[in-house]
Order: sequence, then structure tokens, then C-alpha cells
Amino acid sequence: MILLGIDLGKVRTGISVCDPSEVLATPVAVIRATQREKLLSEIQALAVAHRAEGFVVGLPLNMDGSAGESARNARAFAQELESLVSLPVFLQDERGTTVTAHGFLSETNTRGKKRKEKVDAAAAAIILQNHLEMRRLAREREKQRGE
Repeated sequence: MILLGIDLGKVRTGISVCDPSEVLATPVAVIRATQREKLLSEIQALAVAHRAEGFVVGLPLNMDGSAGESARNARAFAQELESLVSLPVFLQDERGTTVTAHGFLSETNTRGKKRKEKVDAAAAAIILQNHLEMRRLAREREKQRGE
């Protein structure tokens, strides 16, 4: 299943995509949009271009696991997206993904303006990769139960 990962931001939203076998998430784009309609429209266009069959939206929980304003906003966004595209939308805990993305970009010596442009897409790829790993583990558990 081809999934698009979304790291929702107030100004910049990172987008990633996985391969059909759900092995690898890859950063795709950063959408600059403050208006929800524009953001949804651009995500929908990317979904069509990549033949997406679903979405994974990062859920920014607080470090203690509670949901604040950003998490409520992500849930509302996920519901809007799902009703617009009629495809499944999954929420994925995104705690620590931006820090991890900065770490990856430091390892590749990505600095300055390039770093700002890439960190959101990298975070979206980490969110999606975490979701893919959860799906893989769930399939393995199901397979073990069936044996």
C-alpha cells in the first residue's frame, strides 16, 4: 500500500511517501501553506501523483503522552483529510521525530537554509517509517497467531 506521511506544521508541512511494499519511507516535499484549504489541495495533488492509498498524519503528543492543542489540531486535520479524499488516514505518535530529523541532517552535514527546507520532509519520513514498522510488526504477530 502506498502511503503518504504528513508532518503537519503551522507554516510548513512535510510530506513523505513509501514504496508499495511498505519497506521504505522517503521525503518528498515541504508544502508552505497557512490556509487549510490550500494545504489539503496540495496534499490531494501529491496523493494523486504518487497514487497514494492512504495517509499517516503525525500526532504531536506531549512527552507525557497527553494531547494538547497541536494534537487536537492534527486529529481535526486527519478527519478533514479523510472526508475529502475517502482514503484511510492513520495517526502516528510523532514524539521526537523532529529531533531525530535534525540528527539525520547533521550527519549528512545539511546546514542553513537547506536544513530548514528539508527538516519537515525528513520528519514526515520518520513518522511514516515508524508507522510502517508498526504495520510490519502487527502482520508478523498475526502470522504467528495463525500458525
